[in-house]
Order: sequence, then structure tokens, then C-alpha cells
Amino acid sequence: MTTQHIALPTAQPFDVGLCPERTERLMDVLRREVASGKLPGAVAMVARRGKIALFEAVGQQDPATGTPMQTDSIFRIYSMTKPVVSVAVMMLVERGQLLLSDPVSRWLPEYANQQVATANALEPVQQEATVQDLLRHTAGLTYEFLGDSAVQRQYAQVKIASRDRSNAEFSQTLAGVPLQFQPGSMWGYSRATDVLGRLVEVVSGQSLGAFLQAEIFDPLGMVDTGFAVPPEQHHRIAEPFAHDPDGGVPMKVLDPRQVPAMEGGGGGLMSTAMDYSRFLQCLRNRGELDGVRLLGPHTVDFMTADHLGDIPVDGTLLPPGHGFGLGFAVRTHLGLSPVPGSVGLYYWGGIAGTTFFVDPALDMVAMLMIQAPNQRDYYRPLFRDLVYAALL
Repeated sequence: MTTQHIALPTAQPFDVGLCPERTERLMDVLRREVASGKLPGAVAMVARRGKIALFEAVGQQDPATGTPMQTDSIFRIYSMTKPVVSVAVMMLVERGQLLLSDPVSRWLPEYANQQVATANALEPVQQEATVQDLLRHTAGLTYEFLGDSAVQRQYAQVKIASRDRSNAEFSQTLAGVPLQFQPGSMWGYSRATDVLGRLVEVVSGQSLGAFLQAEIFDPLGMVDTGFAVPPEQHHRIAEPFAHDPDGGVPMKVLDPRQVPAMEGGGGGLMSTAMDYSRFLQCLRNRGELDGVRLLGPHTVDFMTADHLGDIPVDGTLLPPGHGFGLGFAVRTHLGLSPVPGSVGLYYWGGIAGTTFFVDPALDMVAMLMIQAPNQRDYYRPLFRDLVYAALL
């Protein structure tokens, strides 16, 4: 097992096509946000051509104690877990252990004979959800916090967010709740990647955490990524404000110190900026980093292509000009979206505010690590604007 950090190579901003002054302005804006009391702290990372040109920490790691933010602070990355688990699934596909066209029920029999909740009745599933449906969020599932439908209320009633169940128990519980949509009929952001976490266990014969550790974290040198933070590293955990600065509803965040029964494939991981940047650079290199290959190049291209086509999108999570691949939102148009980015860019973020994007056309990877749940919809586009402004 790798025990030491392996950093990506570094470069001066100008040498990889970034304006030094505008790169510094990005950090000035983050410092301004910290000074205004809206943001506890942040770690920003921008790499181009395989080299890190910006990697800085600002503000406080823990506003309660005044501990300064460090570049190796550990963050709850929530839904940035999804791309990692999606890569794990595709590794199993590459090994011939499952097909994307497999019905989910082939591996998880509890999903056979599902029903869909309509306005006043339950109707049978017309077409069973497949592994591909889970990867692209078209399996008919939802999230309890995205609305107040009858199905979403049932998710809340069965405490689907509980981390006290095993992945197997979670899957059984979720399968007992009706679907929100007919599979394949609608993109709806959902607990699908949690189901994929259980799928990895059944297909591989290992726990999700053990599989990710052996197949992704150890090979890539991601030494600080996992479903809990060990006691000797607790002093590195980044924390949000105790009271939301905008007076919004305080968001209860995961406790990284507790080892959960459920290793949530959709949102359970803790990580650092350097660990996750190694994962992203591996994707940017089309599946390989430092001689370690996780996926074939064509598989990465396939994952980061749009898999929705004309399938309609429920809600506002996917901006205009975007589709969704196998684990990532994917940019399909240069315009339309309110943030800049090249066609082919792929990205995602976590509910506590962490966000990343990979722009293959510009050979660029960027990430912002923060713990500011209720301000995430402001900081994500702000960071994106500032990164693209820095390009020469």
C-alpha cells in the first residue's frame, strides 16, 4: 500500500497558459469571501498540461477553533464520490464481469418487479432499469431532499439517508419504495450511485470500501481518501460554520470521525484536494496516471460523452447546454449555460460545496474544496468564471 503522498508536478501559471495576475485574482476573490464572513476557508487547485499551476489554501479549516486551512485539509466530498464509484463500475465492465445493458435485478434481485408511483396509483415498470440507467440517473429513482412527492416522502419515512444500514440493507430498503419515474424516461438526480456501490460489492465479492482501496486509492496514491477519517488525522478535518452566514437552514454534515455501516457510493467519501486531483488527472489522461492504468482510453471517452440524448431532465441541477454521461455532467454546447467551458467538459460537485471540472479541450483540471453547504450554488459558478478568466 502507498503510504506517502505523491504530488502532481507543478509549473508557474504562465508556463501552462495561465495569466499570473488573473490566477492571483482568483485567490484574491476567495480571500475577499473569507474576509466577508461568507466562506470559512477554501483550497483551490488548477492544473494544465498535467502540471499544477495553482494550489493554495485560504481562510480557516475550522472556524470554531480558528485553525488555518491547509492544502492537505480533509473534506467531506459528498457527491464527488459518484465519479469514483462510476469508475469502479466501469473497471468491472472492462473486466467482463457485467454489462451496462444488464438489468439491475440480474445482480440485485430486490429490484425485480418494481412499480412506479403515478398521480393516484402504482403501475408496473415498462422496462427494467439497467446498469447504464443507474450510471446516468435514468433508473427512476430520486433524492428525498429534492422535492416533496409521495415517493420522496417515502424515502424520508424509511430514513433512506441513514448511515447505520449496510449497503445490502440500504439496497433492500430502497427497492421496497416505488419509483418516481419509469426507467429510461427521465433524468432525475438520485440515489442510483448508492445502488451502484452495492452492485460493486455483489459483482466483486468485496465491500465497496475494500474494492475502492485496492483498485483505485492505493494504485493512485490517494492516501487520505475513505469513508471515515482515522483518529490520528482528525486534526485535519475541514468544518463549516456552526451557524449559516446567510441565515439559511443549517445543514447537518456527515461526521467523518464515525465509521459508518453504509459505505455510500453516492456521497460517503472524505478526501483531500491532492488526492482527488490525482483521480481527476488520471481521468484527464484517459485512464492512466504515473504508469497506473485504471481504465482504457476509449472507456473514459465513453463515460464522458452524453448518454441522455433526448431524455428530458427533471429539475434544475443540469444547466442548459449540458447532458449527463456515466457519472458526470457533460457539456454539449459552447453557449446556453451561464458558466464558461469547452464542449466536452465534464464536472460534478458535492452538497457541502466541493466542485471540480475537467476540460479536455484545454487540457485543464480544476477543483475548489470548501465546506459551505448553503453557499455552494454561488461559489461553483464564481470559481468557474475566475478559472476561465485566467486563461491566456
